[in-house]
Amino acid sequence: MEKGYSQKEAVPDRGKAPFKEIRKRDGRLVPFDAGKITEAIFKAARAVGGSNRALAEALTRQILLQLFKEGYNGLPPSVEEVQDVVEKVLIENGHARTAKAYILYRDRRTRIREARSELMDAVKEILIETNRENANIGNSPSAKMLQIAMAASKKYYLSNLLPDDFARAHREGYLHIHDLDYYSKTVNCLYIDLARLIQEGFNTGYGYIRPPKRIASAAAQAAIILQSNQNDMFGGQSFPHFDYSMGALIREMPETPDENDVFQSMEGLIYNLNTMHSRAGAQVPFSSINLGTDTSPEGRLVTASVLEALGRGLGRGESPIFPNLVFRLKKGVNFNPGDPNYDLYRKALKVTSRRMNPTFSFMDCSINRPYREEVSYMGCRSRVIGNRHGPEISAGRGNIAPVTLNLPRIALESRGQQSLFFVQLDRMMRLGARQLLHRLEVLSRLQVKDLPFLMGERLYMGSENLKSTDCIGEAIKNGTLAIGFIGLAEALTVMMGKHHGEDEEALQEGLKIVDHMHRRINQFADEYDLNFVLYATPAEGLAGRFIAMDREKFGLLPGVTDRDYYTNSFHVPVNYGISIFDKITREGQFHAYCNAGHISYVELEAPPLNNLEALDKILHHMADSDVGYGGVNFPIDECRSCYYSGIIADRCPRCDSSDIRRIRRITGYLSTSDRFNAAKFSELRDRRPHFTPRELEQ
Repeated sequence: MEKGYSQKEAVPDRGKAPFKEIRKRDGRLVPFDAGKITEAIFKAARAVGGSNRALAEALTRQILLQLFKEGYNGLPPSVEEVQDVVEKVLIENGHARTAKAYILYRDRRTRIREARSELMDAVKEILIETNRENANIGNSPSAKMLQIAMAASKKYYLSNLLPDDFARAHREGYLHIHDLDYYSKTVNCLYIDLARLIQEGFNTGYGYIRPPKRIASAAAQAAIILQSNQNDMFGGQSFPHFDYSMGALIREMPETPDENDVFQSMEGLIYNLNTMHSRAGAQVPFSSINLGTDTSPEGRLVTASVLEALGRGLGRGESPIFPNLVFRLKKGVNFNPGDPNYDLYRKALKVTSRRMNPTFSFMDCSINRPYREEVSYMGCRSRVIGNRHGPEISAGRGNIAPVTLNLPRIALESRGQQSLFFVQLDRMMRLGARQLLHRLEVLSRLQVKDLPFLMGERLYMGSENLKSTDCIGEAIKNGTLAIGFIGLAEALTVMMGKHHGEDEEALQEGLKIVDHMHRRINQFADEYDLNFVLYATPAEGLAGRFIAMDREKFGLLPGVTDRDYYTNSFHVPVNYGISIFDKITREGQFHAYCNAGHISYVELEAPPLNNLEALDKILHHMADSDVGYGGVNFPIDECRSCYYSGIIADRCPRCDSSDIRRIRRITGYLSTSDRFNAAKFSELRDRRPHFTPRELEQ
């Protein structure tokens, strides 16, 4: 700088500043400091390789002179006006690269400010009512604190950690980064090897829990394991072989428990999983239990007891929300008369007819058959089995993280042109894969001590030999990276004028799209030597988020943006009239492509309590249609005053109470409808029972 002038002086030839204050974005007037302009220019120059601070100071003098010429003599300009002049002077002096870096810096600062403002708005709303993005988070003080922390984390990651192209794609609704609030903190879900933990014991952080000697202790420890691991993860927890694990334990006990002991223990497990909170007391664990194929006397007793306990319900007969039971179906084991566990299958049908659980997984379908009984599911539909780095089993593995693509957006921007659609689809899939790789890189830097139960107790495959300060990358490479999709029905409506539930040509186009995605996923797996998989996304908060942005951008389009939600994954729209068998036949064709998880439901008018044969025919048709995982939906209404259960309109027919607990399925798990967000509640109102074929009627 020239001698005799300070940074706080604006125009050298006048010797005094043209203004003493500057107006901030919130309207406040603060002292003007020209040194901040110099610092910003110098930072931008250094970002592109520059190192001449004197030049930054000279440019600052030009900027101040320009401000003086533009009429700010004595009047305070705004921050935005000063920044506009900075960009103009940089460009006029031939510093285009520095100007670009400055503009990017300015944009980033703007996003940070906006994030702060949005965060304050979000906190204000949460303090009034807990956010409904997750239907199983309550409205307690701890739930509100959790939601505030989640909101702050999301804003931080979008503004500070994520590369701009990923953050922009998420903000603008091209893709959705699931559980963004946990981006650098932990991984998604896990199938827990219960047998090893209860045989060897474990430590929850406050002392060693020795192996149980009684079945009641084993069941209590199972609940503790689910709760402890939920605190280390953001997704669900599942026991992949509960009947085998508990059955083996019973055989090793000094005294064999009788049927009542086993039943009481399994009832206690279900009670615990509906009352024992995790995540700072905000919710119970997202728990799933796979069972049904162990034919040993001990394994059969465990399965029968779990089904009996779930069927009886909670203390006053209420339907349990958790765990989500997944009953494995396999011909020769339990699916047909004469099979050794056929009686357990019939018991499972009876429980399902009242509780909507268990759901059913099909071990003989084309995608599961190669793995025999190793395949397990989460209640949300997640599936983890193939592995490029270790054994192809579920136990000890899980999904690392998912990202979901907005298929209707791709179709709308392609103007329905098929060739453009697939070009854009490939571009977005590559972007999604890159985003997952970035997240994997970030998570791989976590140390074992950051996830003390999950990694410290060696629950994750590959963590067996890791020390406390070792990074977890070698373990989590055994997990999966899932690219999901939403709104196939709406995308087909844009492209074909009809969705795949109403038109055969649209069905074939839908299969072509999902097959294309599946083949791209396999290419990513080969290219990066990682377990990339395709996910039939169970959208909850996302169902309404995407469509709101697309409606604002493209307007109200019939069959596309005219509802409050997009249709989940490859499902036929819930408001479309279709028969049970036709829906299953059409959706079943998509399951084999979605190796990260899939599910198909049928919607019934009422609980099929007295028509187990209809349920049996539905499940056999699912098996014939190559469905991997399926279930049935129907209303479950329970009076909180007298505990009457049935279809209840406005008031209880027994006691006239209006305090009704309405249980419905949402994205795989059960929940009470008062916890649904606006989009999912709208979808619930639109659900139509599927037509019952004559052969299912009594």
